[in-house]
Amino acid sequence: MDERFILVGARSPQPSPPKKPGWYTGKPVISMTILAALLLGCLCCGLFMPKDPAYMDLFHASQAPSREFWFGTDTMGRDIFSMIWFGGRVSLSIGALSTAVSTGIAILFGTVSGMAPKWLDGLLMRGTEIFLSIPSLLLVVFLQAALGKAGVLSLSLVIGLTSWTSIAKVVRSEVRRLRGSEYVLASRCMGGGFFHILRQHLAPNFFSSIMFMVVMNVRSAIAAESTLSFMGIGLPLETISWGSMLSLSEQALLSGAWWIILIPGGFLVAAMLCMASIGNWLRDGGSQGSSNL
Repeated sequence: MDERFILVGARSPQPSPPKKPGWYTGKPVISMTILAALLLGCLCCGLFMPKDPAYMDLFHASQAPSREFWFGTDTMGRDIFSMIWFGGRVSLSIGALSTAVSTGIAILFGTVSGMAPKWLDGLLMRGTEIFLSIPSLLLVVFLQAALGKAGVLSLSLVIGLTSWTSIAKVVRSEVRRLRGSEYVLASRCMGGGFFHILRQHLAPNFFSSIMFMVVMNVRSAIAAESTLSFMGIGLPLETISWGSMLSLSEQALLSGAWWIILIPGGFLVAAMLCMASIGNWLRDGGSQGSSNL
């Protein structure tokens, strides 16, 4: 056979380069979009609210959704569409303020416990477990009764003071893991104080571990405010929030005005589900999971 000719088979196809995953892969895009739309709508509601949310038009009380009242009116004639966006500010503010309070307490308490000697750490943790054994709703009711009439600030403070323990236990575990690190020991040898070490070395390393719990605390605070208002011991009716709107549910059920419960409840559930989805994504490391919800 002539060596100048070489028989070859069919050329194997070149493997295509792996497709780079999109920025949205594994992220709860739908939940982020819905939550962002709710936040933007609540912050900018003054630009598109058709009516004053606090105006009581008794002539149109308990009116079903119509062209004039898109989401209907409540038992006092207030426009539910305007109330939802205006009241969302209050509910989300309570969630953010109470979470800031609980996170601050949890970081300080958990860091002190993690840096403390073994006997003091054990004592602090036993106190935390006793605090955890008391139903949080009972504590909220007791503290709110001690403070008097509920308001946005007082309710945020009460909810924040009763929801820090779970985050504190995680912070304590992370601090005990980090306190033997070389950069922490070096900072202590150079005279670094407690708050300097916490701010510069500890918090940047454990904050990502508690982000999931922080987001879930916002959700829990909004749910707590709604539960208290539903029970009649939350915000007063003149303070418009998603929870105070649901406090009219008994009258709505008796009169058959389903929109007074269903529409505000739908917004509340949507916000809480979105926060839960984002929190689960953060818990999985911010990149795991295949759901885009």
